[in-house]
Amino acid sequence: MLFNRRNFVTIVKLARTSKQLLRQFGYGTPAPMNVDLKGRDLLTLQNYTADELKYLLWMASDLKQRIKHKGEYLPLMQGKSLAMIFEKRSTRTRLSAETGLLWRLGCASLLSLASLEDVSHAQNHTQAGLGSSLSPLQWQGGPELRVFLQWTASDVEESWQNMRVLSSMTNAILARVYKHNDLHLMAKEATIPIINGLSDLYHPLQILADYLTLQIMQCVPVMNTREHYGGLKGLTIAWVGDGNNVLQSFMTSAAQLGMHLRIATPRGFEPDLRITKICEQNSKEHGTKLLLTTDPLEAADSANVLVTDTWISMGQEEEKKERLKAFQGYQITMQTAKSAASNWTFLHCLPRKPEEVDDEVFYSPQSLVFQEAENRKWTIMAVMVSLLTDYSPQLQKPTF
Repeated sequence: MLFNRRNFVTIVKLARTSKQLLRQFGYGTPAPMNVDLKGRDLLTLQNYTADELKYLLWMASDLKQRIKHKGEYLPLMQGKSLAMIFEKRSTRTRLSAETGLLWRLGCASLLSLASLEDVSHAQNHTQAGLGSSLSPLQWQGGPELRVFLQWTASDVEESWQNMRVLSSMTNAILARVYKHNDLHLMAKEATIPIINGLSDLYHPLQILADYLTLQIMQCVPVMNTREHYGGLKGLTIAWVGDGNNVLQSFMTSAAQLGMHLRIATPRGFEPDLRITKICEQNSKEHGTKLLLTTDPLEAADSANVLVTDTWISMGQEEEKKERLKAFQGYQITMQTAKSAASNWTFLHCLPRKPEEVDDEVFYSPQSLVFQEAENRKWTIMAVMVSLLTDYSPQLQKPTF
């Protein structure tokens, strides 16, 4: 009798604990959010409101929990197709898009710079797997689809034709380009959503993955998962490195989500002045703090998140010697971390070079780089679902 009573008490306690966890970490009736992104382009996060950014992160969290952790089958993108144009090689962008679409039995087509008549000489556009062929995905139960397209922004007539053709055959276009203006040309002529996979000015998909990595904090035992802060508002992000497209995507979105930015770049490698002005305006409007300096330790002071990226982006290989000299002293080390907050974490969008961050930080428990890389998949899935379907998140909205 006593044994049974003890069991009953234990079960009641566990049930109460589970209910508390569910309330705390957002597994209940979803809160309403009047956001409709269907049919929109995603060229830069600057074009999205705070509520729209939160909606994309909510969607990503919802899909990750339901598909990965709960094992649910959600064929939301079945029958959809994505055209992918890569002027620059890609691993995470391409793989996250392909696996994200295939997970729902859709179809992705890789569009390389090789022409249709010269597919035998198509370049390998991944950072890994030298010499490997370009792998197409297949329609469920359908024939193999392999498409190669040459994107030539200088040929306006041809570009206009390409966008019209792709608009008639696919549901969205993901493009990884050198010039951000090319995306605007695509968006002008296409009648389907254009998604920025990377440009010289912005890398919005990467930043969404970074925010998801920092924002989610789930400790429900059945999920067996834990990410990090559980909220974004009030966090301080310290950028130490080049004033590149990744930084500029932080600069056009962090303030909207209530985050402070502390940026250290060498002289001559500052972010675009136009984007700096946008960032200053955003910070003023949303009441966040912004620091621009040339001192890495000053930028890292009391920061929750330390972030860096490659010092030599694709297309800058000829500047390698000059850049390595200019960035001396910008390597993130444990000495840098001593200036940060006690709960600091580290992010890097990969691939990493040792001169950017040493092994001690990169492989430390504070490093979230591989969770960050995986979240590229869930955030691009969230973008595609939001732009192409009527699905709304079913789990309760997280705390931002």
